[in-house]
Parts: sequence; structure tokens; C-alpha cells
Amino acid sequence: MKILVTGASGFIGSFIVEEALRRGFETWAAMRATSSRKFLTDPRIHFIELDLDDQKQLEEQLRDKQFDYVVHAAGVTKCLDKQDFYRINTQGTKHLVRAIRAVGMPIKRLVYISSLSVFGAIREQQPYEEIRESDTPHPNTEYGRSKLEAERWLTESLECYQLPYVILRPTGVYGPRERDYFLMAKSIKQHSDFAVGYRQQDITFVYVQDVVQAVFLACERDVVGRKFFLSDGQVYQSSTFSNLIRHELGNPWWIRITAPIWLLRIITAIGDRVGHITGKISALNNDKYHILRQRNWRCDITPAIEELGYRPQFTLEQGVPLTIKWYKENGWL
Repeated sequence: MKILVTGASGFIGSFIVEEALRRGFETWAAMRATSSRKFLTDPRIHFIELDLDDQKQLEEQLRDKQFDYVVHAAGVTKCLDKQDFYRINTQGTKHLVRAIRAVGMPIKRLVYISSLSVFGAIREQQPYEEIRESDTPHPNTEYGRSKLEAERWLTESLECYQLPYVILRPTGVYGPRERDYFLMAKSIKQHSDFAVGYRQQDITFVYVQDVVQAVFLACERDVVGRKFFLSDGQVYQSSTFSNLIRHELGNPWWIRITAPIWLLRIITAIGDRVGHITGKISALNNDKYHILRQRNWRCDITPAIEELGYRPQFTLEQGVPLTIKWYKENGWL
């Protein structure tokens, strides 16, 4: 069996490649020429450069290729120009699928990595209820809107009706190699922790290996045309993650700051402006404002359990020690 993984040099993509090799797939890693191969050193990996910006070029790059499974993990979560979200996350998905169809590649499954962020801030009245597939999405970030637009194209376009696809919507994904949550760990090591808002925030997480588990279940199971939320099945408070990180770092002294929402709005507006001036994306930007102020991140993973056979293996209490251990061993902390 042959599998193509887009975004293979990324956080989630690199773990999908490793699992594909472990399962004996002929594994092709799609990436840009400038992308790092730091986590893709296994000599069994086949590399292919794909230009998701250009459908015709993609057709040439994929012509005479045959893959049984395509996992589309390529995408961006932060951009200086909001149009880049749509160029990469939305148009890139369209170009890939159209190219696959244009060259007549009879794939068995396309697995698209989307996000819980396509739903935005819904069910925000306490007590919070799980976001369900039947809810109407109202994404509140450009990232979420670009992912939702790609999802809708996959499900509604006449071109895709014959395409055997599964869409996965993970909540906050953490684990070794992840850089955004790493910044939290770095801050705690430097004796400060930052939270936002005084109203209860229910947060969900999923360890990267559990996302990988769901990817291969989606390839193997006789389930198509479906969308599944992914989490570890637990609900946490906003302080849980930072408390666990601090414990794994040896309980350094710290100052925990809880800022009001209005102050976050000012900080992220400044961060966004500075990013445009310097050309460097700030971790605190306008999209991040909406993510941090959202109070309800609960989601219903029952369909994934019942239809895919998904069984989360890592709670936050199990995954955080593994993550911090990796950060330490690889010189990040």
C-alpha cells in the first residue's frame, strides 16, 4: 500500500509519516523544497515536492503516480496576511483534490486534517455543552473560516461526490515537536504563566499520537463522507495544563497572571501590528485573541468512537510528561 502525506515536515505530518512506515506502507512525504527534513530522516521515506498553489503544476507532479491513501495535513495556523489562510488552507485543498481527479488517480481514501476551530465560540452559556456535528459552525478566526471553507467544498462540490474522504477535526493538539504549547512551557520555566478571562473556560486536548491513530482508522474503516471531532475524551480547566507543565519542570517558582479580556484585545492588536511591521508573525495576534477568549472547547467524540473505533490512549496527565521529556532531551527546555 502506498500513502502520500502532505505537510509531512510539520508537527502532525511527521508523526503520520513515522506511523505509516511502522505499518509497512510505501510512504511518500510531500513538502516544499525549502521545508526542513529534521524529523524525516528514515531512509525508507520517498520525498515528493508538490506545489499546492498551482493546480496544473500539481497535475504534472502527480502524473504517473499512484497512491492508495492521501492524508492532507498541509496547512497554516498563523499568517501575517489573512488571505494566505485561504490561499494555503482552502485553495491548496481544492488544487490537490482537482489534480488527483485530473490525473485519474483512484485513491481509496482522502483524510483531511481540519480543526475544531471551524465551529468557533458556540454553546458558550454555562453549563457548557459539547459541540456536536449537528451544530452550525460559526468560526471566529481566519484560520477556522479557511478550514471550514475547505470542508464545505469537499462535501458540497459536485467534483467531490465520488471522492472517498474523511474529515478529522482535532481540538488542541500537543506533543513532542509542537511549538505553540512549547511557548507556554518556556514561559513557565522562566517563572510566569499567563491566562485570560475570569469566566470558567473548559478546554480539551488531544495528544498527537491519538490524532495519528484516528488518521489510520479513517484509512482502514469502511466509513466515508464523515466528519469526526477528536479529543482525549476529557475536559480540563484552563490552569490544568500549566500546572502539569510546572510539575514536570520541577515546580519552579512562578507568577500566574490572569488578564482581563479587554487587555488581551490591546496586546493582540499590538502584536498583530508589530508583526506586519517586522514581517514576523507574533504568537499573540488577532486570531489568537479569539482563541484565548473562547470559553467552551468541549466536543462530542462519540461518533469517532462508535464509527471509527477511536480509543484515545493519552490523557493530559499521560501526554504532558512525554512532551516535556522530549523538549528537555532535545534541548528546547
